[in-house]
Amino acid sequence: MANEEDDPIIQEIDVFLARSLLEKLYLFQYPIRPASMTYDDVTHLSAKIKPKQQKVELEMAIDTLNPNYCRSKGEQIALNVDGTCTDETSTYSSKLMDKQTFCSSQAASNVSRYAAAVYKKGELHLTPLHGILQLRPSFTYLDKADAKHREREAANEGGDSSQDEAEDDVKQITVRFSRPETEQARQRRVQSYEFLQKRQAEEHWVHLHYYGLKDSRSEHERQYLFSQGHGLAENTELIKSPSEYLMMLMPPSVEEETDKPMAPSNVLSMAQLRTLPLADQIKILMKNVKVMPFANLMSLLGSGTDPTAVLRCVQQVALLVQGNWVVKSDVLYPKDTSSPHSGVPAEVLCRGRDFVMWKFTQDRWVVRKEVAAVTKLCPEDVKDFLEHMSVARINKGWEFMLPYDEDFVKKHPDIVQRQQMLWMGIQAKLEKVYNLLKEHLTPKKQEAQSAHPLLVSGEQRVNMAKAKVKQNYGQLEKEFQKQKAEMKSNDTSAKMDVPNIRIKEEPVSEEEPMDTSAHNEGLNNGLVNGLHPAQGSTDPVNGHLPGGCIDRVAQELKAFVSSTFKKQFVLTLSELKRLFNLHLASLPPGHTLFSGISDKMLQDMVLDTGCKQILVPFPPQTAASPDELKVYALWEAGDTYDQHRQVLLEIFSKNYRVRRNVIQNQLSQECGEDLNKQEVDRVLKVSFCSLW
Repeated sequence: MANEEDDPIIQEIDVFLARSLLEKLYLFQYPIRPASMTYDDVTHLSAKIKPKQQKVELEMAIDTLNPNYCRSKGEQIALNVDGTCTDETSTYSSKLMDKQTFCSSQAASNVSRYAAAVYKKGELHLTPLHGILQLRPSFTYLDKADAKHREREAANEGGDSSQDEAEDDVKQITVRFSRPETEQARQRRVQSYEFLQKRQAEEHWVHLHYYGLKDSRSEHERQYLFSQGHGLAENTELIKSPSEYLMMLMPPSVEEETDKPMAPSNVLSMAQLRTLPLADQIKILMKNVKVMPFANLMSLLGSGTDPTAVLRCVQQVALLVQGNWVVKSDVLYPKDTSSPHSGVPAEVLCRGRDFVMWKFTQDRWVVRKEVAAVTKLCPEDVKDFLEHMSVARINKGWEFMLPYDEDFVKKHPDIVQRQQMLWMGIQAKLEKVYNLLKEHLTPKKQEAQSAHPLLVSGEQRVNMAKAKVKQNYGQLEKEFQKQKAEMKSNDTSAKMDVPNIRIKEEPVSEEEPMDTSAHNEGLNNGLVNGLHPAQGSTDPVNGHLPGGCIDRVAQELKAFVSSTFKKQFVLTLSELKRLFNLHLASLPPGHTLFSGISDKMLQDMVLDTGCKQILVPFPPQTAASPDELKVYALWEAGDTYDQHRQVLLEIFSKNYRVRRNVIQNQLSQECGEDLNKQEVDRVLKVSFCSLW
């Protein structure tokens, strides 16, 4: 009451609603101009409008005699736009920029709250506005100047010879036949920016006539701003209760939806998204993102969202794959739709995409050819499926795009179990539809989903191998020093000085000595020609050993060769020497084999144990060493593959490279058995495991 007394009513004014210019009255907002050049000083030369778009274009004359007008600049602009020639197409016929064009844009999309008011004799007359347009200068004349400049440059560079003109007339024409447009593709085309621009350009301009402020026609039209009758029948809208009147002044916020700027159909702001129900929010997010961890989904939904409600809703539109949520196929491909690439119906697309999702529940990698072979879909559709949830890796396949979400799996075991049951049902359907083989249904190792996949680069593998070698070398060195100390304490008579050792030499004419350090230097642990420098049980001089010692060396060497060839039936001399070096490194100090073994002794022992040398005809330009060209094989091992092995050795003694089908045919003829591909592979693996 006190506030009302402080603010008394001074005057009451009657308000009338004028309808004569309803849906015809626009408010134009002109740009600010200098005070010395008001709009009363300019003349409207022409005006045109596109009613549907509410777009207006005005052409207004400029007062070139005004002291604020720069004449030299106006002449320069006219010269750049029209050039030196003047004709009917010239923009500025007076060779001076004497006019300017203004184009309109909507200042507000919802003008229902705005009205033009006229006050006269204690009465306020309101006329609703149909639009509010802001006029801004149009600089299309600059585009015209640039176009003419490019034309002049092209004319100067192109040349004007008749031969060039003749060549320009000959053009290659490419004929293309468009495919039938699907409904989904048509909707995307209609909503595109290019289509909307084309529709707007198709609307014709409606030319208008401009009347000045003091023109008699303007005076006549201005009278329509007043209400033509003061009867109650025409102003029933103004006879409202106070609450209804306030509702008219401040309508509900529902109308604010029309104020939002137009956006593409697949774009939704976060503010708009959070006004929707939770289920719709999750569906829209999953449909756009397609693959998302649960933590990211919660962050997009905002604080205060109940995780239980989110889990309940997300299971309706997505499936769990490697701890992450992947949108369901029927959400992306609704019923009665088809593929934009092949026209395949949505049901077939859903089955194919479900197969891809199911494959990713089994492994992190999927091969595109395998998916195409099973689903029988076109490559474009298969590529779309894979791009939804995986990333292509060169020479590997498609890898699931997100890492395994172990945190979600540990926190929600009940959800994981429920999703596994759903995948079992999907797998059963896929088995019936695609007739899946056992190799497709074989479950992968559980380590793939129990922890993050371990990806080790080549450099890391080399470093790990080096570290392991250093560790093993240290252990071998410690054992050697320990054995060395024991030998010193037990047999002092076996000590010898390193300078007194004389290396065994063999005549060059017979065979060059075997270099036991060339293949594996780190494994000899200080051996000199296979002999420890500090200890030895014999005293060889130039390779001559006592008679009993020679027999023991031969027995030890024969035992090594026999056991080696029973494990690996075919060996090159190079590989055999490498294995012999490893065997020497594992022997205790003072062993009889440390007396020195030459290449000739080793080869003779190989032949004495029942092995044969296979003269494989290697090509002359081969880069292999001489030791790698000497191939020895165990002729009879006493197993079931002796006959097959002998046939193979005969084949490779004639040619060093043989096709598999030739081997299969030769084995079948010689052995009298019809061997299939798997059996041939087994024979090759057993016989040549060390070489091939």
